[in-house]
Amino acid sequence: YSVQTKSKKTLAKPNIRNIVVVDGVRIPFLQSGTSYKELMPHDLARAALLGLLHRTSVPKDVVDYLVFGTVIQEVKTSNVAREAALGAGFSDKTPAHTVTMACISSNQAMTTGVSLIASGQFDVVVAGGVELMSDIPIRHSRKMRKMMLDLNKAKTLGQRLSLISKFRLNFLSPELPAVAEFSTSETMGHSADRLAAAFAVSRSEQDEYALRSHSLAKKAQDEGLLSDVVPFKVPGKDTVTQDNGIRPSSLEQMAKLKPAFIKPYGTVTAANSSFLTDGASAVLIMAEEKALAMGYKPKAYLRDFTYVSQDPKDQLLLGPTYATPKVLEKAGLTMNDIDAFEFHEAFSGQILANLKAMDSDWFAQNYMGRKAKVGSPPLEKFNNWGGSLSLGHPFGATGCRLVMTAANRLRKEGGQYGLVAACAAGGQVLIHIYDESYEKYKKYVVKN
Repeated sequence: YSVQTKSKKTLAKPNIRNIVVVDGVRIPFLQSGTSYKELMPHDLARAALLGLLHRTSVPKDVVDYLVFGTVIQEVKTSNVAREAALGAGFSDKTPAHTVTMACISSNQAMTTGVSLIASGQFDVVVAGGVELMSDIPIRHSRKMRKMMLDLNKAKTLGQRLSLISKFRLNFLSPELPAVAEFSTSETMGHSADRLAAAFAVSRSEQDEYALRSHSLAKKAQDEGLLSDVVPFKVPGKDTVTQDNGIRPSSLEQMAKLKPAFIKPYGTVTAANSSFLTDGASAVLIMAEEKALAMGYKPKAYLRDFTYVSQDPKDQLLLGPTYATPKVLEKAGLTMNDIDAFEFHEAFSGQILANLKAMDSDWFAQNYMGRKAKVGSPPLEKFNNWGGSLSLGHPFGATGCRLVMTAANRLRKEGGQYGLVAACAAGGQVLIHIYDESYEKYKKYVVKN
């Protein structure tokens, strides 16, 4: 099943524990409003945890800590990590917390786990993420909320009547959450459209890239390569076994769609954007010595990671361009060393703009304070099994999918280094597999 890797140099650091991903799973990513629409986020997260327990057979009492990422919180289960852990049968003595960092929330969950293990606090952490876009909190207007709270405190009938007399019909208009930057009030789609224009990425280039994503995802799904997907029996419904947003279309069909954000001249459409998605993912992270002592063969070594932030108005989606050279320098690697690239596809335009920025000496010198460009990833190594455009993007859960896809691709292709990047506040994780892990594992099994 796994191709033996050609061993390059190890990225192990002196006096720092080696940290490994034992395995990871996700429930199928579904378009919002389909089979998961009656559920709550902790139901999805619990299903991912149960899938991970089943896949790895890790005893629940070995897990020291759980961290989950989510973006749009269900008010009733604000610490969704804890509710999901209890629902999946973890001990109530096992602590859990929830993190949020836009589309890289589960990357943050994983790197939090890495830090907890590296610092010696724990040996075994489960990290994951969840998002349920089928049901989002819709609030009363602020004026209505204030009136309701004041009414609750009013003691006399006179006070109540006085408050009610101030009521106006426009108090009833609801507040909807938007996929927008608070600081700029601009939606992600607007940012993507402006970014594509700034880098002269045409509509046809964006449609072609989206078609590539859907075609590669369909091929990977048909060939059984998406092995991180675990089936989920939806209560009262059928068992869901695969992602349902993969739809290879034709360039002719895609060209008929109207711009979704900047009308009538924009280039970002429903066909070249990621869609609203429900889903959850989970990975088992351990200190290497613990994993080997338990007889596990690690899937990947988590080595270096970095987070970067840019101006949220003009460079919101350029995180990968800024973070890639930083993380490569930390690891002492170049772009040529990377065997598998997995970048989050928010929009075709965002991916193509990043590839152009990474390949521009002018951009590196004028915006990044660097002498030369880092270079753009070769497409033959890039998102080979599809990406968020086709597989879906549950905000809080995508990071774990990226990491597991990179790890599984390295295994399948005999590669050694994987690079994972996602835009949000901009950030990324470097994953690394090398065959020394296999040698150690072999020795360990023979010895025991």
